[in-house]
Amino acid sequence: MINDLTPSRRSLLAGAAALTLAAAPVFAATGKVPAGFREADAEVNGTRIHYAIGGQGSAIVLLHGYAQTSHMWTPLMPLLAKNHTVIVPDLRGAGASAKPEGGYDKKTLAVDIHDLVTQLGFDKVQVVGHDIGLMVAYAFAAQFPQATERLVLMDAFLPGIGNWKDVWLLRDLWHFHFYGPTPLALVAGRERIYFEHFWNDFAADPKHSVSEEDRQVYAAAYAQPGGMKAGFEYFRNFEKDAADFAALAETKLTMPVLVLTGEKASGTVLIDQTRLVAQNVEGVIIPGSGHWLIDEAPALVIPALVNFLK
Repeated sequence: MINDLTPSRRSLLAGAAALTLAAAPVFAATGKVPAGFREADAEVNGTRIHYAIGGQGSAIVLLHGYAQTSHMWTPLMPLLAKNHTVIVPDLRGAGASAKPEGGYDKKTLAVDIHDLVTQLGFDKVQVVGHDIGLMVAYAFAAQFPQATERLVLMDAFLPGIGNWKDVWLLRDLWHFHFYGPTPLALVAGRERIYFEHFWNDFAADPKHSVSEEDRQVYAAAYAQPGGMKAGFEYFRNFEKDAADFAALAETKLTMPVLVLTGEKASGTVLIDQTRLVAQNVEGVIIPGSGHWLIDEAPALVIPALVNFLK
């Protein structure tokens, strides 16, 4: 099923820096970043952000979501790097980035990314975000519209926008409040068990979701000291995010926005929300897919991203 199947939307699916170099535990677990990419750390906005960078030309920033890290973008990175500089950070608290006590509201996470791309010498970027990353991507575009050429939001929802409390993810409301000493004690050493719920239950088919190799990478990444606590903070800040986004939405985005959702996941919800906050929105529902779009439907999702980001 494809939402608003105009010719331009059909074409999306038809296409079926003086910074310190550092080794990344996340990428190291799978070998290395794609050929032509290097890894580095940057001190930005009072924290340390780890990222991979490669290619040349105008910049694209790829922002991962919860239960994953920057590693999720590995299949897409070389394709975009043919024509662009591709910047792929681990969000504050995730992967090989620092895990400070605070700063997990999405406006602050977006400032991290804006400071990073500015430090790298870019004043305009295209931004892509999945899951928690889409919230950061929206906060980036809303706070820094002159720095945002295009925006892609991928399957989850925008806190504080429209009827957001009724979205599909709220069937799992428990994990939005799953933080503090007891939850941390419960998941210590059992990170993989905890994340299996998301990888399996948010997929259209658990057998065609996040790969076993990648599950090992992500579970190890969040098992690092402070990793689970930081991850819980993304959800703990939703009430603040909702208030922030409601205020940001008073000024509609004007840049082109692509919304990709899974038919078996958020469906039309994120598309409808985005039309409340942006003027120029293309919405595409990936047929048969759940939440993990790149993992579940790469043959549709990756060409759609490459085509839009041209």
